[in-house]
Amino acid sequence: MEDIRTLLQANGFTFKKKYGQNFLTDANLLRAIVSDAGVDGETTVLEIGPGAGTLTRALAGRAKRVVAYEIDERLRPVLRQTLAEFPNAEVRFLDFAGVDLPALERELGRYVVVANLPYYITTPLVMRFVEEAALCDGVTVMVQEEVAERFCAEAGTPEYGAVTAAIARRGRASVTRRVPRTLFYPRPNVDSAVVRIDLSGGGIPVKSEKVYRDTVRCAFLNRRKTLENNLMQTFRLSREEAAELLSALDVGEKARGETLTPQQLARLSDLLFVRGVR
Repeated sequence: MEDIRTLLQANGFTFKKKYGQNFLTDANLLRAIVSDAGVDGETTVLEIGPGAGTLTRALAGRAKRVVAYEIDERLRPVLRQTLAEFPNAEVRFLDFAGVDLPALERELGRYVVVANLPYYITTPLVMRFVEEAALCDGVTVMVQEEVAERFCAEAGTPEYGAVTAAIARRGRASVTRRVPRTLFYPRPNVDSAVVRIDLSGGGIPVKSEKVYRDTVRCAFLNRRKTLENNLMQTFRLSREEAAELLSALDVGEKARGETLTPQQLARLSDLLFVRGVR
């Protein structure tokens, strides 16, 4: 395949800032991402934002099937050339935000997500799979480095937040590699990292996913307030009731939400559920 810069120029393609387009160009890195995701000849891959198709090619060379969603119609001739050798790769020119995920899962069966995500959609897109997907075994994505730190953060650190706790309930997130900005075209202003989120096993069982989500939102509602106060505000508990819950967790009354591990938040959500919170 010809150089990606040459291919884009030959098709008169110009970058649009609103799409957050920064394409990967390093062949070794592309192969490494495919390996990080655990893709093999039995894997169906869902890719969001294929761009010029460099990662799509690497995925199609290893996977059983690749279905990619691209919002920018102007990339149609570029992707046609990039993927000409790969009949197992299909590009759908649609905004993935509007796709019916349950219907797509019925079509795909079990699958993994692999993508170099535009930074502006990273967190909401990852959260969609974490909270809504039923047949997704894992999500391996290139994200802004600081976002990667939030996905994998430990309780009590500045990076730890609601998204960390949400991911931890479903599976385990880990940074597989750091990626300097020099490996993208055009070059972004920040460095990136590849994060793999395993969703096929593990995670934290809870009595109610909804109550867990509400508990997490409560915990991080106001970092300046104690968790006791946030519980009173969110669930309309008395101070005595909130203190009783924290005591059951062996957590001090002055504790703040961001100091609780995902496991403690799960236990708190179960206690709230037993109390009748739905």
